Amino acid sequence: MSDPKPTKPFNLAIVGGGITGLTLAITLLQHNVPFTVYESASKFGEIGAGVGFGPNAVRAMGLISPGMHEAYQRCGTKQWQSKQDVWFTTRVADRRKAAAATADTTTTTSADGDGNGDGETFAYAGRPGYHVGDALWEIRYPNFEEIGGVGGVHRAHFLDQLVQLIPASVARFGKRLVDIAQAGDGSEDVVLHFADGTTAQHSAVLGCDGIKSQTRKLLLGSDEYNAVFSGKVAYRGLVSMTKAVELLGEEKAMNSQIYFGYHGHILTFPIEKGKTMNVVAFASRESWTAPNWVIQVSKEELLADFQTWGPPATTIVSAMERHDVWALFDHPPAPTFHGTEPRICLVGDAAHATTPHQGSGAGMGIEDCYVLGNLLGEAASVQDLDRVFKAYEEVRKERGQKVVVTSRKAGQLWDFEAEGINDDLDALERNMQTRMHWIWNNDLEADLERAKAIFRQST
Repeated sequence: MSDPKPTKPFNLAIVGGGITGLTLAITLLQHNVPFTVYESASKFGEIGAGVGFGPNAVRAMGLISPGMHEAYQRCGTKQWQSKQDVWFTTRVADRRKAAAATADTTTTTSADGDGNGDGETFAYAGRPGYHVGDALWEIRYPNFEEIGGVGGVHRAHFLDQLVQLIPASVARFGKRLVDIAQAGDGSEDVVLHFADGTTAQHSAVLGCDGIKSQTRKLLLGSDEYNAVFSGKVAYRGLVSMTKAVELLGEEKAMNSQIYFGYHGHILTFPIEKGKTMNVVAFASRESWTAPNWVIQVSKEELLADFQTWGPPATTIVSAMERHDVWALFDHPPAPTFHGTEPRICLVGDAAHATTPHQGSGAGMGIEDCYVLGNLLGEAASVQDLDRVFKAYEEVRKERGQKVVVTSRKAGQLWDFEAEGINDDLDALERNMQTRMHWIWNNDLEADLERAKAIFRQST
């Protein structure tokens, strides 16, 4: 891509070159805002495998840039035609649910012929006879036809597509941020100090450096706002679709599934244009004491967390080739997303890192970029940046932090731990059917207009 043609009397530093950082870069290019992306690694890259985007995130991509939406469509994996508007098909995987109900029912006929036939059943929606593994209800995206498709992507492959949308000249690699200070030349600029001993001077710093954000630490100045353990861990893995179909059948392998259990749940969905089934198996933990957030465990340790579960869940975890467990952290609510001396603004996970239980963390970062990038397009001076950051925070802070709280609650729901619901499937379905609507149905263009109004009123 050719170099941008800046038209603004300021220049910005984007710290972090993940999905949020590159999305913000793409947004700023639409408004000829000068910037440089500083990435700590030797090249752009993403850890993890599959990531899902909801309708809100897909709409945001289209609003940011047709090229970004096209990049997503090139990577996105759609389900069966009849399942394309389905977020997840729900199933119970923990045999304890059936065992507890067996004493109260005498029928053992599978509700949809999909059970494991072990004679233990449970009731759902007033009907007895459901086996572990049977399909229960589906959660469908509202207004699906408006967004042109929703599906999972492979993180690294999606990032590779985003890289093609920014000029190579804007990237600086091997730049691990250490400190940010006010410039001493009277310019009101900020000076970034990197671990390699180099510095860079810019009008402001946009922190897109994720859950372990150094910009967040420097802005907030207290360990009180560092990420905290959420009580959940995740085993992440991939299974070739050929193998997944062989083990599970086409319907379960090629379409998104959520398997509920006591103190754990499992998600599967197709990625890489249907070549791979992405697996995330969650389990509860009282604490996390290991210094690293990702550690390798044995297959026996993995299976121990699901020893009371039946097929197809046990089939899925047994097929996972890697046995890494990821501790899931999230952020306490930050009192602010921005500062003026030095001038810093937090974006995406750096502002409001969340657990993945609602599949909305990456999408919130993309929404942030749409609002902030467009506001920066409105700015005409360095002094306008403070007003931009204030308007951005006023519009985005409550929504971003609400996702953190509700996502942690969702993890408890999927694990039969939510107070007042526990393993009551009918209550869980009622909650789940509308739970995501406030996320998916958000009017992002209206949010931007509100932010612009706040910005203009303060000038």
